[in-house]
Amino acid sequence: MVAVINTGQSIRGILIYNENKVSQGAAVCIGEGNYPVDIEKMSESFKVGVFLKQLQLNENVKRGAVHISLNFDRSDKDLSKEKLMEIASSYMEKIGFGTQPYLVYQHHDAGHPHIHIAAINVRADGSRINMHNIGRNQSETARRELEIAFNLVRADSRKKQSPSLVNAIDAEKIKYGAVDSKRAIASVLNAVIPQYKYTTLGELNAVLNLYNVKAERGKENSKMFQNKGLIYQILDENKKTVGVPIKASSFYSKPILSRLEINFAAAKTARIINMKRTRNAIDLLLLKYQSLTLSQLETRLANQGITAVVRKNEQGIIYGMTYIDHNTRCVFNGSSLGAEYAAKGLLERLGHSSNSEKQYTVPDGSAQKRGSFISAGEVQLIIDNVLYAGASSDYVPSQLKNKRKKRKRKGQSDNH
Repeated sequence: MVAVINTGQSIRGILIYNENKVSQGAAVCIGEGNYPVDIEKMSESFKVGVFLKQLQLNENVKRGAVHISLNFDRSDKDLSKEKLMEIASSYMEKIGFGTQPYLVYQHHDAGHPHIHIAAINVRADGSRINMHNIGRNQSETARRELEIAFNLVRADSRKKQSPSLVNAIDAEKIKYGAVDSKRAIASVLNAVIPQYKYTTLGELNAVLNLYNVKAERGKENSKMFQNKGLIYQILDENKKTVGVPIKASSFYSKPILSRLEINFAAAKTARIINMKRTRNAIDLLLLKYQSLTLSQLETRLANQGITAVVRKNEQGIIYGMTYIDHNTRCVFNGSSLGAEYAAKGLLERLGHSSNSEKQYTVPDGSAQKRGSFISAGEVQLIIDNVLYAGASSDYVPSQLKNKRKKRKRKGQSDNH
C-alpha cells in the first residue's frame, strides 16, 4: 500500500473533484467518518457544510483541506467496500485524524485499486493538527501496520523484487479513444509528476511519453510559450500527438509550468545522491560485456529498472540520451551524468557511430572504446564506487581532522 497526503486551501475544491468523479461514473462515495448522518442521506452541500463549519473555528489555518489517497497493489484481493472502509478508518485513527470528519471515495480511474479521503486538519476545539512530516512519520508507520493487519501487498516488498519485475508506476499506457482523454491524462500526471525527480520539461516528458502523454509549451514565438502556458496531449503508438490538447490549468492537480518549475529546482539537489547508482549500472554493464550494442545495453538496463530513452532525429541519427531510474524515481539527461553518458560519449564507449549500430572489436575480442579506454585503475575506481555507493567521499571523522592553528594578532605575545 502507498499513501499520499496533500494539503490545500480549498476543501470545496477537493469535494468537487471527487463528486465530479462520482457523476462521471469513475468513483463512488463509500462512507464517512464522524458525520452526524449516514452517507446516503447527505447532499453535496451538507457534505461540504460540515467541513466549512469546523474550519471556521480557526481562521488562522490557511491550508486546512487534506486530501489523502491510499493506493493498493493490483494483486490485492477482496477489497470490498466494507474492507476499504475498515482500512480507511484504521489509517485515519493511526495518523491522528480519528475524530475528524472525513469522506471516503473509491475511484475506478486507474490500473490499481485506490481510495481518496477528504478531510480537514482543524479539530472540533479549534486547534490545528500538525501536518509537518506526517507523511514520513505517522503515515509510514500506519502503512506498515495496515499491510500486516489486512494482509496487503507490502510497498517495501516491491523494492525487493527482481529488478525486471519493478514497474515504473501504476498507470496505464493510454490508448486514444478507449477512455475519456482528460481522465486518462490526469491519471498519468497524478502518478508521474509528484513521484519522479526531473529538472526540465524534456526529462518529465521522457517519463510521460512512456504512457503516451506529452507536455507541450508550443513554439518559442507563440503567445502560449511567451505567457508560460502549458498543454498536455495524448500520443499514438508512433508517438504522434492525437486528439484535442488540454490546458494544464484545467486539471484538478494544476500541473502548470510555474508549479513544475518548483519541482525542477527541487530535483536538482534531491537527485544528486542517486546519480551514482545510474552511472554505476551503465559502467558495470560496459565492463561486464566486452561486446555490447546500444539495444542490448537498453535491455540490460531495463532489467535493472532503468529505462534508457534514445532520442533520434528524422534521419534516424542519435542525438540524445535520457535515463529513467524507476527504482529511485530519478530522470537524468545523459549530459547531466557526465559527457561519457551523453549520446556521443556513450556511443564512443560502445564503439558505435551516431547513426550506426556496428560494434568494433579488437582481435583479442575485447571491445574497443574509442577515446575512452578504461584502465585497471579506473576499473578499481568504478568497483569502489559501487561498494561505497551513497557514502560521502568528503566525510572525515572529527578526530582525524587537523586542528588549525589560530593566527596571532599583531602585537599579541605568547604570554598574553
